[in-house]
Amino acid sequence: MRWLQRSVGLAIIGTAGLGAAALWVAIAQGDPEAGQRPSEGVLFGIWRVFYDTEMPAPRVLLAAVGVALLLAAGVAGLERRLLDRARRSEDSDRMPLAPKLVMAQTRGEYAGPVTITVLIPAHNEEGCISETLASLLSQSLPPARVVVVADNCTDATVRLAEEAGVEVFETVGNTHKKAGGLNQSLARVLPGQGDNDCVMIMDADTTLDPGFLEGAARRLTDDRALMAVGGLFYGEDGFGLIGQFQRNEYTRYQRDLRRRRGRVFVLTGTASVFRPRALRAVAEERGKILPGVPGDVYDTVALTEDNELTIALKTLGALMISPSECTVVTEVMPSWSGLWAQRLRWQRGALENLGAYGMRPQTFRYWMQQLGIGYGVIALASYLALIILMLLATSAWVWFPFWVGIGLVFTLERVVTVWRGGWKARLLGLSLFPELFYAMFLNVVFLKGIVDLSLARQATWKHIVQPDSGVRTED
Repeated sequence: MRWLQRSVGLAIIGTAGLGAAALWVAIAQGDPEAGQRPSEGVLFGIWRVFYDTEMPAPRVLLAAVGVALLLAAGVAGLERRLLDRARRSEDSDRMPLAPKLVMAQTRGEYAGPVTITVLIPAHNEEGCISETLASLLSQSLPPARVVVVADNCTDATVRLAEEAGVEVFETVGNTHKKAGGLNQSLARVLPGQGDNDCVMIMDADTTLDPGFLEGAARRLTDDRALMAVGGLFYGEDGFGLIGQFQRNEYTRYQRDLRRRRGRVFVLTGTASVFRPRALRAVAEERGKILPGVPGDVYDTVALTEDNELTIALKTLGALMISPSECTVVTEVMPSWSGLWAQRLRWQRGALENLGAYGMRPQTFRYWMQQLGIGYGVIALASYLALIILMLLATSAWVWFPFWVGIGLVFTLERVVTVWRGGWKARLLGLSLFPELFYAMFLNVVFLKGIVDLSLARQATWKHIVQPDSGVRTED
């Protein structure tokens, strides 16, 4: 699979490029109306260029919209079919966490009330650990146990955790960052957990809404086939324009999950609750069905351990949700350099995970998602390039009704999808070009991730300094 791990990005962007080229050819087949010749302009006063002021023929537009709708419906329908098949699976060898199997195995058994043990991986988190623990200890349903997993800390993280009255587990010889620290702590915690003694993994820079644990426990109590409950995350306040960009992005993500009725894309590392059965099954299948070291819950090679664990659980047939009552507030990157480092790790990690798992029914949605991102990169770059070309090729601004209409549709989508974020989010969504700039920034990150992966460049973790509350680690 090594060749796939290096070429997955090229395969995605190449397929997206073929799709864009096919659409271009289709549109080019529409000739100008009778009596109309393409206008001629001058680019930089040197090269002569040709462009057509007329919109594409209606039949071409209808065909493009029809293909897009059919593709979206096809992806959604196939995803639903795969999900239904996983839920009904009785294959205990390949899908030991399938709901039908779990329901059969637990029928007539009572494992006691749902309790939640919380593990908080932390590396030099003195600037935020106290606030995180305070939000956790003030939950409407108190956690059964709280363990701060202190990984090579050299600041006051351990002391502050002990002063808050929680347990501290200090890692020994860990060189695998967050995933390695969690594997060490889970090796100690999991053996003593009953079937309903769930485990929550929570980032040290996250604060929970007061009803998070109660909402998760209620969901796990009502459905014994449910293997994990993820959180919906909001961005913390502050950090000006770059902070608002990220909050808008998170608001759109939450909207997508609500429309999917909580069906999980990724079990967020900010805060997710797992049944012990699920984590034990993952550890048992490492090195067999799943990539990784046998006995490890987290794959220490993965850059994005939360995304990889989500795919692992889906591969084993697990049922997961991110309900609206389980919300958290997480950090936003305070600078463009910090945001670049974070998103590059996320994007490259997602591509590496697809390369590690290959094309399976459980990864189909993720492949299509990356393909959609790749096509979006090409589409947005083409849109901006055409605007720039028009500015350079003409002596005055020309209002092309077709492209103005495209811009208005984009602006309307930007506003509607962040409506729940408040007036600041709506105002930023209404400003077309700042949102386009942020989208292009993420597109460049996507391309950089593909290049780095294809060239087998070593990925690194970055330490992010939060100026308002001390030092935090980007997990």
